[in-house]
Amino acid sequence: MKKLKWLTLMILSLCFLALIVITLIYNPVENETQVLPEDSHQEETEPEEAKEPDEDEAASEEEDATEEEEQASVGEGIREAFSSVIENARNLFLRDDLKIVAIGDSLTQGVGDRTENGGYVGILEDNFNQSNETTNFTIDNFGRRGDRTDQLLERMESRDMTSSIKDADIVLITIGANNVMQVIEHNFTSLSYDDFPPARANYAVELEEIFSTIEEANPNASIYLVGLYNPFNQYFDHIPALAQIMNEWNRESESIIDDRENVTFIPIKDIFEGNEKELLWEVDHFHPNEEGYKQMAKRVLEYIRDDIEEIEE
Repeated sequence: MKKLKWLTLMILSLCFLALIVITLIYNPVENETQVLPEDSHQEETEPEEAKEPDEDEAASEEEDATEEEEQASVGEGIREAFSSVIENARNLFLRDDLKIVAIGDSLTQGVGDRTENGGYVGILEDNFNQSNETTNFTIDNFGRRGDRTDQLLERMESRDMTSSIKDADIVLITIGANNVMQVIEHNFTSLSYDDFPPARANYAVELEEIFSTIEEANPNASIYLVGLYNPFNQYFDHIPALAQIMNEWNRESESIIDDRENVTFIPIKDIFEGNEKELLWEVDHFHPNEEGYKQMAKRVLEYIRDDIEEIEE
């Protein structure tokens, strides 16, 4: 009887042990079967996730390439501008301690120059630097977009501009286009030729005052007024007299200058006439582009050359 009980106990113990062993053996397999699909899923999804950065990287590289091309295009434009003016500036030896001051509107500021180099003033400065590495000279640019003659007169009262003009050998001026534009804006719906003469008379008085202010501050400065060109025909072709109006404003400027020995008029109307598409900024078809400013710089250099060159003894 005791043997039977002992045998029964042994059988139950062996069964319990076998159950434990089976549990230990099969549970890891189950765990592996549970883990493997997850690993397999990760292996399938990881390449998909890796594709997105590749696509973003490709797009980024494409944007970088486009930006580099645009920068290269702009850089090429300014290099071309420089090289053309250098031909004009070749063998140019500047006077030592030469100081040039440029005042006026957006043409002095350089609006339309995508290189943001300061338009014709910046082109002149860079060419002077390249041609005269050892010469001490400065160019101060006081151009501001939108300035009319009355607004320029107000700014000329500032300490910075007054001080700069006092020390200047040459003063370059672009002004008057916004005076004309003001007449157009104020009479847009019923614009006629008769709207311009009164404004031109005011322009003449204020231009006289600009010259007088410069001469009072610096009687020895050589003053150069850059003339107007006609960008308006493409907007107001129904007013054929606009070309005549711009010519009259240029003649008004020249008549004022005739009475002043130290002031010179620089015409630029012929540069742009018939070449508007090539020389005007495509954004507004009003301001010069890099090529337009290049042509302005060449023309200005022709006129100021005698004043800026070192005199050979």
